[in-house]
Amino acid sequence: MRELFDRNFDVLVIGGGITGCGVARDAAMRGLSVALVERDDFASGTSGRSSRLIHGGIRYLEQGRLHLVYESIRERQILLTIAPHLVKPLAFTWPIYQGARIGRLKLSAGLALYQLMALGRSHRPSLLSPGKTLRREPALQKAGLKGGAVYYDAATDDCRLTVATAMSASDNGAVVVNHVRATRVLRDAGRAIGAEVKSQHTSDAGEVRARVVVNATGVWQNAGNAIDHGARSRGSKGVHIAVPRERVGNRDAITMISSVDGRVMFCLPAGTQAIIGTTDTWTDESPEDVHASRVDVEYLLRSANSYFPEARLTFDDVVSAWAGIRPLVATQSNNPTSASREHSIVSDEWGVISVTGGKLTTYRAMAVEIVDRVQQALGQSVRHAPTDSTPLGAEFGSDGMGGFADGDPRHSEPLVPSLRYTGADLVYGVKRARAKTLSDLLIRRLHVAFETRDHGKSVAARAAEIVAPLLGWDDATKRARISEYNADVERMFAIS
Repeated sequence: MRELFDRNFDVLVIGGGITGCGVARDAAMRGLSVALVERDDFASGTSGRSSRLIHGGIRYLEQGRLHLVYESIRERQILLTIAPHLVKPLAFTWPIYQGARIGRLKLSAGLALYQLMALGRSHRPSLLSPGKTLRREPALQKAGLKGGAVYYDAATDDCRLTVATAMSASDNGAVVVNHVRATRVLRDAGRAIGAEVKSQHTSDAGEVRARVVVNATGVWQNAGNAIDHGARSRGSKGVHIAVPRERVGNRDAITMISSVDGRVMFCLPAGTQAIIGTTDTWTDESPEDVHASRVDVEYLLRSANSYFPEARLTFDDVVSAWAGIRPLVATQSNNPTSASREHSIVSDEWGVISVTGGKLTTYRAMAVEIVDRVQQALGQSVRHAPTDSTPLGAEFGSDGMGGFADGDPRHSEPLVPSLRYTGADLVYGVKRARAKTLSDLLIRRLHVAFETRDHGKSVAARAAEIVAPLLGWDDATKRARISEYNADVERMFAIS
């Protein structure tokens, strides 16, 4: 906090989702002095509630959005190269059924174009007979199966990808701070010159001075907050559910066309769970309070059961359900699925640069464009940084953040018997990954809240005991943090 107040920065980024963190990393790698403030935690909004896919956007071919598909394929390959510990290839099986909206001929043509646009940078897709489709995925519905196809995209841990990007920005000299809220943009002589900020957990407050301000608050731009500069997005609600994978029986990822409304959706492998999603409906809900409804969950269960009839999934199978809001570029379309996933960058009368729209997959490319605008605003020649070739935070592995047992036996014990997470992962989250609350740790640094039916409530007190010495929590603070955690998971995982 002191460093925020003691320096004059070239650029202040408000918002610590994947886009803001990408902007901070790119700008810092170009040699700009950078500050980033996030009101809650990195990836605490939309960036941490995605399908956890880095994908080429094959379904956008049907909409004719070839530029977005090409960009997505390119960015997928870049992320596979610079972050192989966080972004991993994932095989998708697309079964084709009698009377399906997308039949064998249409899918074959789409996959051929998809491969052509990949320029040989991914595994070649192939068509499958009904027998080969069932050998790959024996739990699929057999009746009406006409064949299938296999193609490849990639999976990620969205929260860790965001944290790794924030830490890379920090490693390159950016001052990156979470749980610090921007309360007011500072203006002088018709220009934005920074922002007033306040810590969410202490009395620290002050002014951050910067020559350019970037608003990367996503759907919070619509919330009427202090950093609202007229940039408008339209919120599309996407809901996912996690169920035991053994109940579904999928081996890899499955591309499905919902029997309810014909939209493309997925059943994805996630360790011992299968993630089914997503919905796509316009919403005016608050990004802080958005959660799954019973209608959303019923839609996902019906859609999955039509592909996996032996599963007979019910509400009792749902381990967790969550929702995020996509900040799509404002449109009058009645169908959010047809709305563009491309992004928009605008500058207001005060020079504040705001971005809306876009996808997790293309965050790095978005950041390049935004920082180009920043350098132009600074009167500098645009000079690109090697964000497409510089490795991204190799210490953030996908199989735990451990190695921090410190000789304490509590740190070596599993937090939950059926999961791989230990106390050492909590220590790592605090010491190396900027976690400051139990929600930071149990929802985002680890996925305990997603992978347990009580969303980590039963381990919150134990987690608080482990990290209290590191964060300076006394007994009263521990109780307050546990209470805050319980409220957070109720708000995020409730089904109404």
